[in-house]
Amino acid sequence: MKTIVYAHPYEGSLNHGILERLTTYFAQNNQPYQVIDLYQDGFDPRFSKEELRLFSKGESPYQLVHHYQEMIRQSDELLFITPIWWYQLPAELKGFLDKVMLTNFAYRESPEWQGLLTYIHKTTVITTSTVTKDYLQTAAGDPIQKNFINRVLADLGLSPKHTNWIHLGGANTTTDSVRQAFLADLPELYLEGQD
Repeated sequence: MKTIVYAHPYEGSLNHGILERLTTYFAQNNQPYQVIDLYQDGFDPRFSKEELRLFSKGESPYQLVHHYQEMIRQSDELLFITPIWWYQLPAELKGFLDKVMLTNFAYRESPEWQGLLTYIHKTTVITTSTVTKDYLQTAAGDPIQKNFINRVLADLGLSPKHTNWIHLGGANTTTDSVRQAFLADLPELYLEGQD
């Protein structure tokens, strides 16, 4: 089962176009998928006092967290569709990582760190930004490959070797024809990340 984690609030966005293009492709090819739509679900990325009280135990009083964890347990593939804002992931997605990827579900710290999501065999990260992938990697500290993929996801047990990063830069200034070509090519770009 593929699980798509989608982090954009606007249905008229390029990110929403990416979501629609991939879900249509998966449906046409009889590939089961489910979508975690953080904004539509009203996911609150902020920790409450009660959540922080339970955090070190790997527990949460937030029912949506348990629901998302169950969706991930059913998965062997994860896809993230997200904009990059100020060279970082949106707060909604950062909060998802903070609040859903809890100890004893996504990782174990003792006796040594162990990522527990090793049953996820493929990860795809699809981003849009005002800047190019090259700029992100060279001038902006490489927040997606170096931090999100090679550190955060790897610490959860998701291998960087099995993670494909697809990016469209200049998303706010490029032409409609470039955006449409990107969407048309998206299944092929996605498949390039297959083993």
